[in-house]
Amino acid sequence: MSRILIVEDEAIIRSALKRLLERHDYQVSEAGSVAEAEALDPQRFDLVISDLRLPGEAGTALIERAAPTPVLIMTSYASMRSAVDALKQGAVDYIAKPFDHDELLDTVAKTLAQHRHEAPREVSATSTTIPQAMIGNCPAMQAVYTRIRKTAPADVTVLIQGESGTGKELVARAIHHQSQRARAPLICVNCAAIPETLIESELFGHEKGAFTGASAARTGLVEAADGGTLFLDEIGELPLDAQARLLRVLQEGEIRKIGSVETRHVNIRLIAATHRDLHALSKSGEFRLDLYYRLNVMQIDLPPLREREDDILELADVLLASACRRHAREGLKLSRSARREIRDYPWPGNVRELENALERGVILAEGHLIHPDDLGLSPQAALRPMTPPTPPPRSAAGAQDDTISEEDLSLEDYFQHFVLEHQDQMSETELAQKLGISRKCLWERRQRLGIPRKKSARSRAS
Repeated sequence: MSRILIVEDEAIIRSALKRLLERHDYQVSEAGSVAEAEALDPQRFDLVISDLRLPGEAGTALIERAAPTPVLIMTSYASMRSAVDALKQGAVDYIAKPFDHDELLDTVAKTLAQHRHEAPREVSATSTTIPQAMIGNCPAMQAVYTRIRKTAPADVTVLIQGESGTGKELVARAIHHQSQRARAPLICVNCAAIPETLIESELFGHEKGAFTGASAARTGLVEAADGGTLFLDEIGELPLDAQARLLRVLQEGEIRKIGSVETRHVNIRLIAATHRDLHALSKSGEFRLDLYYRLNVMQIDLPPLREREDDILELADVLLASACRRHAREGLKLSRSARREIRDYPWPGNVRELENALERGVILAEGHLIHPDDLGLSPQAALRPMTPPTPPPRSAAGAQDDTISEEDLSLEDYFQHFVLEHQDQMSETELAQKLGISRKCLWERRQRLGIPRKKSARSRAS
């Protein structure tokens, strides 16, 4: 059993963290300051989790005094620079308060495993190791795992594409942790969350007096990621001026703070993500074409949840267990009808929407089962405008066997006729491909036209 020392001056946070770790079979001791931690001899522990700001000395003082025991720093101060400073002083990682329970547990487990020098498994050229915290075994996700495994060791720029809520940041973290930069900082920035007037200052820093309100010099997040990885989420929202600066970073490895005449060299690996079509944006002048080509060295495409049929219920079970732990409602299960609704729903918000629906279910469920009404799924998801399917080319044999002339059918008649005729022999994915539409569109049209989905042998057995 691993021994962990928590150093936190707020008793409520300290107690909650202790209970969380003890529920996962860790042996936990507590201290309220660096002095109290030293009295317990931090070197006897397997891991020290310390707040950054403590009465007396800062938590970073334990980094040297606890060595070789690793120190994980917590901070409630939304200052990326203080966290990066802690990493540069030797902290193994940092977590921001309020922290996500699952993320903290994953970080603790990873840190303990690394400190015990557990040998990584040998990976063959054909294996598809699943990165930590990623769930799913469908063919599309297996392709993602393979691309991560091959891309991570190669120190190249990566562009991750996928709809909102598909887990692009998880892919970025997996690439970083499997790369040669794993011990260096991973700085995550959501370009859409920073006002356009501030984003250049946030990314590249500024000198004192560079603009109104710049009362002190500031280090940018690009420089803070020096030696490590910079993840720019929603890079399609980056203003054109900032795109030009970023292009210079990628081309020359140089940054220049706002208001400065000096350039500095940085060594970063850039991972970018977007749900938008950057190539199309470049044609309309909203995104620099030269930057697009610089970003798109390696591309990873994340499938939407509606195309991961075999993974949906597995994901739901994992997310439900996590929500039950957060709300202290262990033992809750999904009813058969709720599982059926989860399987058939198109999930326009992807994994994030699934997680939110299960959170609602845990909160609203009155018994030991979660029912469809508890999930609160939006009926509007099935009422979106749809593109008419393009009839697939017919084979000669099919033309002879058909008793109904498809030329006389309307698009909806054709759709209904084709689905009813072929659904016994084809999967939903194959039907959608033959019709030239997405599986989501296929599901929506089934709902509107009242065509029941053919149950598979597996679903009938359940």
